Formats: sequence, structure tokens, C-alpha cells
Amino acid sequence: MRFVLASLLWLYSSLVLAQFPTGTSGSNPFAQPDFLPVEEAYQLAVEPTDDGRVRLYWRIAEGYYLYQHAFDFRLERGGESLQVSAEVPPGLARSDEFFGDVQVYYNEVEVLLQVREPPGFARLSVQSQGCADAGLCYPPRTEVFDIDFGTGQANPVAQAPVAATASLPAAGAGLSTLPYMLLLAFFGGAILNLMPCVFPVLSLKVLGFANTGRHERLHHGWLYTLGVIASFLAVAGVLIALQTAGQAVGWGFQLQSPGFVIALAYLFLAMGLSLSGMVQLGSSVMNLGGSLAERQGSAGSFFTGVLAVVVASPCTAPFMGTALGFALTQPALVSLAIFFALGAGMAAPMLLLSYSSRARDWLPRPGVWMETLKQLLAFPLYATAIWLLWVAGRQTSVDTMAAALSGGLLLALALWLWQGDTSSGRTARRVLALASLAGALALGLWRIPTGPDTVAIGVGDASAWSEERVEELRRSGRPVFVDVTADWCITCIANEQGVLYTEAVQAAFRAHNVAFLVADWTNYDADIANYLRSHGRSGIPLYVLYPADPAAAPVLLPQILTRNGVISSLESISADRG
Repeated sequence: MRFVLASLLWLYSSLVLAQFPTGTSGSNPFAQPDFLPVEEAYQLAVEPTDDGRVRLYWRIAEGYYLYQHAFDFRLERGGESLQVSAEVPPGLARSDEFFGDVQVYYNEVEVLLQVREPPGFARLSVQSQGCADAGLCYPPRTEVFDIDFGTGQANPVAQAPVAATASLPAAGAGLSTLPYMLLLAFFGGAILNLMPCVFPVLSLKVLGFANTGRHERLHHGWLYTLGVIASFLAVAGVLIALQTAGQAVGWGFQLQSPGFVIALAYLFLAMGLSLSGMVQLGSSVMNLGGSLAERQGSAGSFFTGVLAVVVASPCTAPFMGTALGFALTQPALVSLAIFFALGAGMAAPMLLLSYSSRARDWLPRPGVWMETLKQLLAFPLYATAIWLLWVAGRQTSVDTMAAALSGGLLLALALWLWQGDTSSGRTARRVLALASLAGALALGLWRIPTGPDTVAIGVGDASAWSEERVEELRRSGRPVFVDVTADWCITCIANEQGVLYTEAVQAAFRAHNVAFLVADWTNYDADIANYLRSHGRSGIPLYVLYPADPAAAPVLLPQILTRNGVISSLESISADRG
């Protein structure tokens, strides 16, 4: 069963593409109206020269690019291959999500083919592959031309159409048609399980598999899956509705609301107190067993899936950015399919454990260690609550953060009072618990106005981003690096602390005279939202490296950075200037 969900998604996508073309198509709900047909995005002209060479010239549409490494040239005469060498110009360096460090071409590119012994007549096959900055990549394309070296004519050879289902790519082949995007979303959702905001919650759920029967495992595994997928589809529905209403929003947008951030912090605090044994909220929440689990276990499994999606919202896993950016530029049905794949990927490991005895063999046997581990897992939840309250303070003020902390104290008191005992004082304790809970909610909703807007800058040489500032710096001859970040974005913080703000990387910025601009999206900013949309992204982090030449296209870096990758990108920009 490990590949059941992936196989179903792949089959579904294949059937869709078999019935609907991938270009623009009127009322077709799976059409991609925002992208050009491949023959319009990349227009190739072939011209034999007088000295026995062949000139290949691509005119590339704005916002599209070609991969240098994907070029392949074959010249044949009478079924015999002829030796040919290609003079390929250097391209623009790019850290690609699929192929690593590559070189690409924007606007135009010219390649010269040198034939050792020019024949009178030959057939030339030219292979290329390109992508759009907005997130769509085309399959490798082969164009065939009949070359007459005597007359200097090159005539295109019509190619037989290929069925859509026959051209579906293997995973990782760099193709971003619907099935490939579904696979990206699936793997991105699966990786979310390893993120620090999700892992403690799922670890507790996994413990429940250690001492349950097959029927119960499958029952709760599918209910958990339903909770995850339903939550992702609900998020998709909200995003689609807001975009229809004209709001530029993306993954994690709810964390721009201090009220939501504080409520999430309270949730983590309550869960941590329960795991520590300080309060008893009922083991059905994590479905660990007991009388409550027997009565409400189904609901517990479903809402554990819901909770997993809620706590995953501060995290962006690899592959998610491309899939989400694609989803939110497509019709509603395609967007829902992408979010369905995200949910299926996130639920897949838990479903695999419910079916596979081999996977469960990796789990330790039940014992006293389970209670110890449960208590240990409370501490990451406490740490997450502290971090979320810090985010709320950054969004508003330190006074609001102090009020929220006080509300957390009242919440802990309310939970402790509520569990009570069976004595005559139980009613009084519960009244006090409700009063404490009301006080916690009031403090959680209390806001102290902030002062003038400020941008959180992490390094001394960084400054605030604006479109005008980028253009000004490039006109002055400086390359520009833009870091779109937020205090609530865990991936952003990890990249900044582990890569961008390290001395080695900062030294490279100074050495290559690259301006470092920070676009802080901790609070909602319409300009930043539009900037994300212009680069085909719906969430952060986003890293854009602009060459000094204002006419040159920007380079998008991966969402997960490495020091060597960033330094190499800076060096390539500097080399292009030279």
C-alpha cells in the first residue's frame, strides 16, 4: 500500500491529460491560460551559413528561459550520423530546484553548429527544454529540419503528434505539467511530517499504533487521512475565495494575524501541559487509548489530522513552493487537486504505518518509555508556544506579548481548576476555571498599538526592500539580493541563521558588492504579496538575485539554501559583470 495514493494521483492526472490538452482551451477547467504554447514560448530559426556551419537562433518569450544542459544536436544523412560540434554561449547561472546549479538563457540565445565535412543534404534534430518563471516547465522538445547546404535552406519537418499519456514524465525529470506538480505537492506534503512544528504531534499519534489491532489501525489511519485532506481542501477553498475577492494571499497567510498566532500558542501550551501530566485533557486527543479513546477515538483521529495541518502552517517544505505557486495561478479545480495531493502526501506516512507491518517493525515495542517520551515531547511544544508569542510581539508590541503571556498563565490555571475532583468544591473550581479562561481569551485579544512600521533586518548591511530600491541599485551598477521572509516562517529563519547571516556568506555579499534587501512579510503587505505573485509564488521564503544589468533577468534561488549554493550564485553574477 505504500504507493497506493501516489498511483491513484498519477492515474487520475494521466486520464485528465488524455482528455484535455495542456495548452489554452476555452472552457476546459484544466487549461493553463497563463502559459504560452511551447512553440510560442521558444521560437527557433535555423539557417545554414556559407562556411558550412548552421546557425540556431531562439527567440524566447519574456518570463521564460531555456536550459543550457538540455541542448542536444544530431545531424544525419542517409541514416548515418555525422560529427557535429556546438558553440554554446555561457548562460545565466541559476540554482534550480530540480537540476541543481545550471545555466539558463532568457530573451534569446544563438548556437553555432560546426560540421566537420558539410554534406549537400542532411537532417538536423534539435532538442531543447525550457520553463516559465511562473512555475511551468515544458517536456523536452525535439524539432527536426531538412538542411540543404548547397542552397542554404532549412525546412522544418512536421512531427507526428504524441498522445498526452505517452509523454508523461518520470518524477524529477523537471516537467511541470499537472501530474508532475501533483507529485511535487505529494512529496512536499510528505516532508512536512519532519518539520519541527508537526513532528511532536505525529509522534504521539504513531505511539498509538504500538498496541492496537489491524482493524483499529486501518480505521484510525484513514480517519486521520480524511482529516488532513479535508483541512488542506478547506485551506484551498479559503485561498481561492480570497483571491476571487481580490486579496493577494498565500500559504501561512493566517499567521499574519496576531490573534491567530496567540491562539495557536495557547493550543501548543495546552497540549504541552497535557503531555507533561499537569492537566488531563483526555487521551482521545492523541488517540493513545483509554476509555475516552474508545468512545471518541474516531473523532480524535480525524481532528489529529486537522491539528497536524494547523500546526504545519508555519512551515514550508521543499517542493511545496513550486506546487503552491502553480496551484494559485490555475483554475479552481486544478488548485484543489494540488492541495489534495499535499494532504495525501502529508497523510501517506501515517497510512503506510497503519498498513505495513514491516514499517511498524521499525517502531520500538510498547513499554514505560512511551510515557517518558510523551512527557519529553511536551518541551518542543512549549518552545513552539514561546516562539509564537515572540512572533506576536514582533507583529504588535512587547506589551501585547506580555498580555498574551499572562493569558497563557490564566489558561494553565483554568485547565488545572477544571480537572478538579469529585468533592463539593468542584462547582466552585469550574466557575473559577471558566472565569480564568475568559480572562485568558480577553488578554489574548488585547492589542497594544505598535509604533511606526519597522522592518526586521538581520544583518548590518541589509536594508528594507522596495521595487523602487531594487531598480535604483541596479541602475547604479550593483547586483541585488532580495530575501522575502517573516518571523513566523521557520524555513526562513533556518536559512537566515544557517546560511545568509553567516560570516562566509556575508563576506561574499561584500566581496561581490551585492546589495542585500529584506522584504519582511511578518505582517501583511500588499506590495510584497504582489511581488510574490509576480514570481509565481504563494508563500515564503523567496530569494531573488538580480544581476547588475537592469535588462538581465533575475535568478530564483531554492527555498532551502546552502552556503556553497548562495556563494556560487553570487560568483556567477560577478563573473557575468566581468
